[in-house]
Amino acid sequence: MPPKKPSDENTLQGRVKRYAQVGTAIGGFAARVAGERVLGLKSDPAKNAEGLKLVLGGLKGPLMKVAQILSTIPEALPPEYAKELSQLQANAPHMGWPFVNRRMTSELGEGWKDKFKSFSREAARAASLGQVHKAVAHDGRALACKLQYPDMDSVVEADLKQLKLVFAAYRRMDPAIDPSEIHTEISARLKEELDYKNEACNLALYRHMLAKEKGVHVPEVLDELSTKRLLSMTWLEGDAIKDVAARADQKTRDAIAVNMFHAWYVPFYKFGVIHGDPHLGNYTVRDDTTINLMDFGAIRIFDPSFVKGVIDLFRALQNGDRALAVSAYETWGFTGLSNEMIDTLNIWAAFVYAPLMEDRPRLIEETNAAEYGRETVAKVHKELRRLGGVKPPREFVLMDRAAVGLGSVFMHLRAEVNWHRLFHDTIAGFDAKNLEKAQSAALKKAGLY
Repeated sequence: MPPKKPSDENTLQGRVKRYAQVGTAIGGFAARVAGERVLGLKSDPAKNAEGLKLVLGGLKGPLMKVAQILSTIPEALPPEYAKELSQLQANAPHMGWPFVNRRMTSELGEGWKDKFKSFSREAARAASLGQVHKAVAHDGRALACKLQYPDMDSVVEADLKQLKLVFAAYRRMDPAIDPSEIHTEISARLKEELDYKNEACNLALYRHMLAKEKGVHVPEVLDELSTKRLLSMTWLEGDAIKDVAARADQKTRDAIAVNMFHAWYVPFYKFGVIHGDPHLGNYTVRDDTTINLMDFGAIRIFDPSFVKGVIDLFRALQNGDRALAVSAYETWGFTGLSNEMIDTLNIWAAFVYAPLMEDRPRLIEETNAAEYGRETVAKVHKELRRLGGVKPPREFVLMDRAAVGLGSVFMHLRAEVNWHRLFHDTIAGFDAKNLEKAQSAALKKAGLY
């Protein structure tokens, strides 16, 4: 096997190249915002937000992935920014066949084609970090082979440093949210996503956690055809959820929603693990309403106390137990909370938990409609700014992304489900110590512990 090319490493040359690509664009944006602040000019949030979208949209790659994540986290960015960044789409250009051939040779050796019965020259899907090719194994199984773009270590390292400039500019403009912990979390998760061996372990973890969930399917990894930058797994056939939602009847849409709920929240409440990227491209639907869950790079493992805090806050809001709410916030890492800050955080919590409060089938958007959500975010943001700001714990990045992303899916499906019952059935018999034991056993089995 030939030695790996320098482009596959986190090289100084690669980082310098990326700095040159992003530095001017982001530096110009940051300088403009800082200049407005220093000169006392009135800032136009909508204009700045549009400018940031143009900057990040032109860069593509992991920094654009970060923008998409931030756009779905409540209070991570002002409403104007979230609206603009939510329009970004991952559209990195496909690698051509000569490039793919070189990349596959570097991962599996000169005779790599002989390891497959067939391998499609054209990519089936492309994303911010890599692209997927359809292949067939010698035993006849259809495969999805995810091949990472070259030099991504350098690109991610450079992009994360540049992201600090964006956060610094935003922090000077609006002190309501301190994004430092958000940057820490995004950095850790993005670096994990670069390691496809880690993702293979995540797949094994999810196959274990969802083994009893008949409504969810997880691919199987072929270790002999996988490396740190190539992940070969079984191909799962299904349709895009938007297509299914457009033609399916109410009963079918509701069944899909229940399966989606189980796919995300059985791992969370039973094992303390969340799939942090409910992007529409990360799952498909089968004819029997079961779902295929894919792309396991963005996985978050939580301390059992964090999961307990999520349940405690629900019970606090349900019973009007202020002390329990404070305990939940402190468990998550919020510190120095005044009574006014607690009241403000409870406004947002009541909005998020609202669908779980009523013991009846209902639409998610009855209390979580977009307009009401924007009004709630604006109200919370205004109060946080008045109270001197807050630093969200890093654990909230993927947790909030999952919650908001799933809410969007349920709205697409127009699902009328008893969310209250689903939630209570999932947390029935919850005990933090039992969760810790289950989590430890699952992580060991998957090779993550």
